[in-house]
Amino acid sequence: MRLGEPTPMQAAINITPLVDVVLVLLIIFMVMAPQMRKGPDVNLPNTSKPNAQGDERGRILVSIDESGGLWINDQPVAAEHFGETLRTAVGAEPNPRIVIRGDAKLNFREVREVMIVIEQEGFRGVGLIAKRAGAEGE
Repeated sequence: MRLGEPTPMQAAINITPLVDVVLVLLIIFMVMAPQMRKGPDVNLPNTSKPNAQGDERGRILVSIDESGGLWINDQPVAAEHFGETLRTAVGAEPNPRIVIRGDAKLNFREVREVMIVIEQEGFRGVGLIAKRAGAEGE
């Protein structure tokens, strides 16, 4: 190397900033994912030992709010059209799992009436969602 001669340019890609940004986005999505649930806000009843809820694939979420309003996933449904709307929501799913989120202030009679309609439509094994006593959030 002689004096005054430019040094050869070295091309290198610095991926450290890219990795930093991707990791920050990953952490943000991991924190926010549980907050993004479907349906209305429902105050779930407490239980001392709820079973694992499992994954959400193939799951149809039926919510009953405090006033008795019915929701399928995140869409409000009139009570008289509940059965046909449920059939439409299931579509061609071969083995759908229907899960009910009922507000804690409801009488069990109101939840049971919805369960009867679901069973009359031909679905078996309806699940109920509850939260662990003393747990925050859902």
